Amino acid sequence: SSRNPSNQYVIPDFIIINRDGELVLSLNSKNAPELRINDQYRDMLLTYKEKGKVRKRSKQEKEAVLFIKQKIDAAKWFVDAIRQRQNTMYKTMYTIMQYQYDFFLTGDSSTLKPMILKDIAEITGLDISTISRVASSKFVQTEFGTKKLKEFFSESLQTKSGEEVSTLEVKKFLHDVIEEEDKSKPLSDEKLKQILSDKGYKIARRTV
Repeated sequence: SSRNPSNQYVIPDFIIINRDGELVLSLNSKNAPELRINDQYRDMLLTYKEKGKVRKRSKQEKEAVLFIKQKIDAAKWFVDAIRQRQNTMYKTMYTIMQYQYDFFLTGDSSTLKPMILKDIAEITGLDISTISRVASSKFVQTEFGTKKLKEFFSESLQTKSGEEVSTLEVKKFLHDVIEEEDKSKPLSDEKLKQILSDKGYKIARRTV
């Protein structure tokens, strides 16, 4: 169906490129247009001000000046709000990129670190709710495909050696195991648990 989101082209909000081993982040210009106040408003205001130096302005001219000032103030507020939003988005994505640097450099999902909203909120100084809004709705274009930001967030699990690993790493390993299983004899949860255990992951069968 054409209504299926998976069939629709996603315009990424961010773009990460690898420039000679260094990751470079940018906002997609399609989603971050350059905004400025129309010079026509400024010119009109200057014209009325010049007239006011020569003669006393009429009531209609005074109302026109007030109207133009209100429009300029509203435009300034809007531009500032958009720039603040863009700054918030960039700061959030930049922090995620630094946190998951190895993944964005290699595309290897096993390098993804455990990362929760609180981690990014603490580093950026932004509210968790703000990070959540960005993570749940924004996309980043990488050399390895366009990803939704929420894909990079996961809780942590401990290995038998006490090392923390991302649940995403475990899911990827489990996915690969299931892909290779004999479909006529699917592996039981207990068997999957044993395979994970042999790999070093501490995980309960009910979690599997």
